[in-house]
Amino acid sequence: MTERGLSGPRLVVAAAAGVMALVAAILSTPHPGESELRVTLRVTALVSATFFLAAFTASAWQRLRPTPTTRWLLRNRRYLGLSFAASHLVHGLAILALARRLPGGWGALPPTTLAGGGAGYAFIAAMAATSNDRAVAALGRWWHRLHTTGVYVLWFIFTFTYAGSAAVSPFHALLTAAFLAALGLRLAARSSARRSVAPSAPPEPPMRGAQSRDHGAG
Repeated sequence: MTERGLSGPRLVVAAAAGVMALVAAILSTPHPGESELRVTLRVTALVSATFFLAAFTASAWQRLRPTPTTRWLLRNRRYLGLSFAASHLVHGLAILALARRLPGGWGALPPTTLAGGGAGYAFIAAMAATSNDRAVAALGRWWHRLHTTGVYVLWFIFTFTYAGSAAVSPFHALLTAAFLAALGLRLAARSSARRSVAPSAPPEPPMRGAQSRDHGAG
């Protein structure tokens, strides 16, 4: 990734366009149905997970292994988050379309799925709406609390979802490992930051004999 690559709002536009192109390709069959919608869900979830992990680990990568790529990630962390929100909006629309096709509708989905998904989308909406300088200034410390809580709630939802089928899906096991590794990376970066700001030990006082010599020399 270079300085001349996609960045800022253009990144979000490109991400949204790319996701919609993928979905259009999946649903381009003569009679798209439940199977195509399920493929759409898997693809958009994977795209969303990729953007989320990039934003989730951007600061940690820059602290632990600074490179031009990590600088790009950190500088575009806000837009990676908005790209995630755009992708997951499409994912949510696919969920709505699938629920309409299921015999039991929303009742066919487990309550935990509805509760977790609802909480996740509430945080996504709140974080996307406040991903601007004006909101940062207006909310102050609450902005940091909202976004910190939100990213960890979303991390938990992704990890819990993929871990639930990791035993039967090697790919989901790999994604679970990726999310756990991302958390480990953030914790390692936090530990590194704390060590770097820890107060240094005070200098040892000079030996008594040295004090006497200095006093005599004066």
